[in-house]
Amino acid sequence: MKKLVLAYSGGLDTSFCIPYLKEMGFEVHTVTANTGGFSEEEEKELEKKALTLGAKSHTNSNIVEEYYNKGIRFLIYGNILKNSAYPLSVSSERVFQALEVLRIAKALNAKYVAHGSTGAGNDQVRFDLVFDVLAPEIKIIAPVREYNFQRHFERDYLINKGFSFNWKENRYSINKGIWGTSIGGQETLKSDGYLPEDAYPHKITENKEKIISIDFLKGEPVGVDGQKMSPTEAISKITEMAAPYGIGRDIHIGDTIIGIKGRVGFEAAAPLIIIKAHHLLEKHVLVKGQLNWKEHIASYYGQLMHEAQYLDPTARDMEAFLESTQKNVTGTVFVKLRPYCFTVLGCKSRYDLMNSGFGAYGEDNKSYTPQDVIGFTKVLANPLKIYYSISNSNDKR
Repeated sequence: MKKLVLAYSGGLDTSFCIPYLKEMGFEVHTVTANTGGFSEEEEKELEKKALTLGAKSHTNSNIVEEYYNKGIRFLIYGNILKNSAYPLSVSSERVFQALEVLRIAKALNAKYVAHGSTGAGNDQVRFDLVFDVLAPEIKIIAPVREYNFQRHFERDYLINKGFSFNWKENRYSINKGIWGTSIGGQETLKSDGYLPEDAYPHKITENKEKIISIDFLKGEPVGVDGQKMSPTEAISKITEMAAPYGIGRDIHIGDTIIGIKGRVGFEAAAPLIIIKAHHLLEKHVLVKGQLNWKEHIASYYGQLMHEAQYLDPTARDMEAFLESTQKNVTGTVFVKLRPYCFTVLGCKSRYDLMNSGFGAYGEDNKSYTPQDVIGFTKVLANPLKIYYSISNSNDKR
């Protein structure tokens, strides 16, 4: 039989692929690359389901730390929010999942890899690009895309094959990871649709205001409320504290890789809080040029990540710059949590450039004289004075 490795999420599409690919003559080996969306118990259930459906073997790969170190870390450094809203919760995961599937495929000496993506979204490009660039000798199979299978057909196929899992039609497509959860449904297919309360995985159970603190060390979150922890533990802890307030919910609208506009709901309490807290700390400890160039570079880096171009060597150059700016991004940021929103209150850092030894803006000056300002202003104004002295008066605004 032809050996094939399938990226397996446990959902209807990838579950359908197992027996269908077997019928096509493939020996199917499934891989779940966990980016923080599955508990250990859920991983065990995924393995059981995959083997029941006919997989020859199943691998659960926990890649949360790799995903953080090679992806999320730079999204934090860059304060990256796609279209000023979306923290790339799912779009940043796929390349790392594809890389892990490819690693297993090579270890098994498989000649085929497969995924359950449809032909209507971004993920098909993200998986295909990694496979094609790094292993052009391995053939890509995507049955749902290639034959345009509909979900009702897939469900009926599995039921007729005797697989009695609960294949009910779900109202929403949920993709969960440590950096947030995406939510797709009929409401997100329309420009004026909005998701109801029951669409979001976390339910609102908190309504009392709470102030939390986040410790950063060289740009990375390493503590919450004074308790030291790893960055991934901090992300999970902040999610646990903030998601019950309904914080981090929104709908992202943007340009897809395949050329159309797309909308997706998301829930990302920790990413939004961490990014905003990190950005505030940066505004206190970085100089103007660093902040300015970071915005330009981070925006392009986010675009590369979103559009499946993570393997572009330009991304490594940008990561080097972003990391170099984090040397002094160390301190504690205070955040107030309230139902549906949060406020970044302030920060403390030994590298804070609001050093009172040089004065207080609008109140006190300790580093220059009034005559210094008069002379500085005259020099600053000189190029404009020259321009307006020889230009048509109509050019003056």
